[in-house]
Parts: sequence; structure tokens; C-alpha cells
Amino acid sequence: MPAPATEIQADAKSQVLATLLAALTIPINGLEAVGSLMIFATTALWRARKRPVRWAVYLQQMDFVGVGSLGIIVLTGAFTGAVFAIQTSVAFDIFNAKSLIGGSVALALVLELAPTIGALMVAGRVGSAMTTEIGTMRVTEQIDALETMAVDPMHYLIAPRIVACTLMMPLLTIVFNFVGLIGSYVVCLGLLGVDHGAFFSRIYEWIGPSDILCSVVKGTVFGGLIGSVASFKGFYASGGSRGVGLATTSTVVTASVAVLVVDYVITSAWMVLFPTGT
Repeated sequence: MPAPATEIQADAKSQVLATLLAALTIPINGLEAVGSLMIFATTALWRARKRPVRWAVYLQQMDFVGVGSLGIIVLTGAFTGAVFAIQTSVAFDIFNAKSLIGGSVALALVLELAPTIGALMVAGRVGSAMTTEIGTMRVTEQIDALETMAVDPMHYLIAPRIVACTLMMPLLTIVFNFVGLIGSYVVCLGLLGVDHGAFFSRIYEWIGPSDILCSVVKGTVFGGLIGSVASFKGFYASGGSRGVGLATTSTVVTASVAVLVVDYVITSAWMVLFPTGT
């Protein structure tokens, strides 16, 4: 016997209401996650001031983040600069303005490409490794053992990783900028026939101190964000090896999306603070 029309309408209304409630929980859960991450990172940095300061752990993490990422940063930066030079040459060749390639590539690298692409590379390499390491320690109860021995895991495990990412990412961004300019310079002079003087003159004219500062600020913020997300996901991993794998995947996705969102926020704020680009 078919259900009455009133029951069908009641079921439809309940389904619509459930869908709306589920949609409302998405931003709420997002804000809760952001708040939890901020509290986690702030707590770790606050506890970093406690003695003893384990300098060896900090240097080890800085070596892992900075020196260990040089290869992928150099490779990515060189080809990013080279490809962008070729792409911009197609547009500028229409107006017979190839002398603008150097300044355009440099401006794009300094403001966007170097900090953003560099952060995405570091998120994939460093973020995944940190989450896997800390998550494995969590599911195998090594972190519980540290707490049993009165060793603060926030002080010993988390703070060095966040600090290392925050300090090393701006340096990697500078390296990315430098290598990217070399890659574009080689392509411009070797393939596109751009004059040496014209290439560098536009860079000197267009790149100001605020642009370089913006690149460094973005790298610093992105580094702290990657270290915080990676440590947070690993610290609260659960469910054995499968849970560690899911946490690692979540770290790469979350950190990458967060970098792009924060990049928009910083760029918008920077355009307000430095509208002339000087």
C-alpha cells in the first residue's frame, strides 16, 4: 500500500532539513579545525622557551627541511623560470617587447611563483615525512613513553619542526627566486635572443624592496603553516598504519590548500599596504 502524501512530504522536509544542517556544519567544522591548529601551534611555540633547549634537534630538523629540500627547489625553480620566460615571450613578441620578459618573469617569481610553488613542493616532501614520523610514534605509543619519562612531546617533537619550517622556508624561497632568474636568463639569451642589458634593466626598474619583503614574508608564513599542519596531523593520528597513511595524505592536501588560501590573503593585504609596489 503506497504511503500517504502527508508522510511523503514529511520525509522530504526531513531530508531537506538534514541536508541544510549538514551544510551548516561544514564551515563550523572548518573554523573548529583552524582554531585547534592555532592553539596547537601556539602551545608548541610557547613551550619551546622551556629549558633545556635541545639545539641538536633544531639543527637536525633545519637540515632536513632546508638542505634536504634544496634539490627539488633548485630543479623546480630553474624550470619554472625557463618555462615562464618562454610563455611570456609569446605574448611580448606580438608587440615587439621582448625586453619586458626579464622584469615580468622576475616580478612573477618574487611575488607568487617562488613562495607558492616552493611551499607546495616542501609541503609534499617535508610535510608528508613529518606527519609519517610523528604519526608512527603516536600509534606505536612512543609519544606516550616520552610523556611517561617526563619529556614534553610539544617541546621535544613539535616545536623544533615548526621552527625549522618557519626559518628554512624563506631561505628556500630566496633560492627559488635566484635559480628561477638564472633559468629564465639562460632561455632569454640562448633561445629568445633577448639582450643582456635589457633583461636586467627591467628587473632593476620593476623589483622594489617591498616585493622582496613580500616574498620573504610569504615564505615564512607558509613554512610555519606547513610545519604546524604536518605536526598537528601526525600528533593526533590514530588507527594504526592505515591511520598514519590517511593523516599523511590529509597533510599534503590540507597544507597545499591552506597555502593557496593564505597566499590570497597576504597578497590582498600587501596590495593595500604597498599600493605602488615600492
